[in-house]
Amino acid sequence: MLSILSAPTDLGLRPPEPGATPGTSKAPEALREAGLHDRLVRRGAHEAGVVLPGRYVESADRGPREVRNQAAIIDHARRVAARIADLIGRGTTPLVLGGDCSLLLGAGLALRRSGEFGLVHVDGHTDFRHPGNSTECASLAGEDLAAAIGLHWPAVGDIDALGPYFAPQRTAHLGCRADDEHLTEVRGLLGAVVTASGLSGAALPHAAEQARRTALSGGADGYWLHLDVDVLDPVHMPAVDSPDPGGIDPDGLVRLLRALAPQAVGIQVTVFDPDLDPDGRYARLLADILDDGLAGYTDPARAAPGARPGA
Repeated sequence: MLSILSAPTDLGLRPPEPGATPGTSKAPEALREAGLHDRLVRRGAHEAGVVLPGRYVESADRGPREVRNQAAIIDHARRVAARIADLIGRGTTPLVLGGDCSLLLGAGLALRRSGEFGLVHVDGHTDFRHPGNSTECASLAGEDLAAAIGLHWPAVGDIDALGPYFAPQRTAHLGCRADDEHLTEVRGLLGAVVTASGLSGAALPHAAEQARRTALSGGADGYWLHLDVDVLDPVHMPAVDSPDPGGIDPDGLVRLLRALAPQAVGIQVTVFDPDLDPDGRYARLLADILDDGLAGYTDPARAAPGARPGA
């Protein structure tokens, strides 16, 4: 059974313009307005509340080894982790609606405390900026995958001495564009990497199976599914922080979710920005994608073979 948890954070993103804050924190309620919660609840999901973030503060006094909003991100990650752990402990599958990609720290903390888990990172970017390849580390939403496998500053990559949260060899990335600046590096470190062009047509089932096998390798206890909606081409989903051409289409994302979600211990959805969706059409599209792609949790006839019992 799905447990819908709102985590409306924008702490990991850069300001969209001076004096403004990002709009991703509005995504959970925009998706509610688009009917997502009602549709999932009618099929057996339940609402699990909200974990509110601290205040977004853009400060010129940030330290040399500090990302923006660092203390607030760490605090939020710990509280998200506690809620995720509680939901999994109750036998449900958290569906965490963000919010930005810094939420991956909370998932990583929750799972690392209880075992060894893999990660399937579906994202239009590798999110792999880190101190070893850049002097411009500042926004954790563009650095979350690097932090999750232990390549970032210890303050974010080793919270409570639990890093790395996911082993690189049990981490699969799907969806970045072929010109991603960190593609060569991630290919050399992660267990599996497939660009967006490898998620089209007949190639998609193979890519999904490769990701699933990677995340479950080495006796893993399960895997977390991260979905940044900028994996979609901006022709279909422009309401994101960093839209890039060359992404997948909505049908492809539905197919990917159907293949990967039923065996995930939890799922997070990130970076949809309602400020860039004034008439709500993209919230409705995303609600349709999630409702269709996650139907396997509540309709046994749609569940993938081998789905987790009770999911």
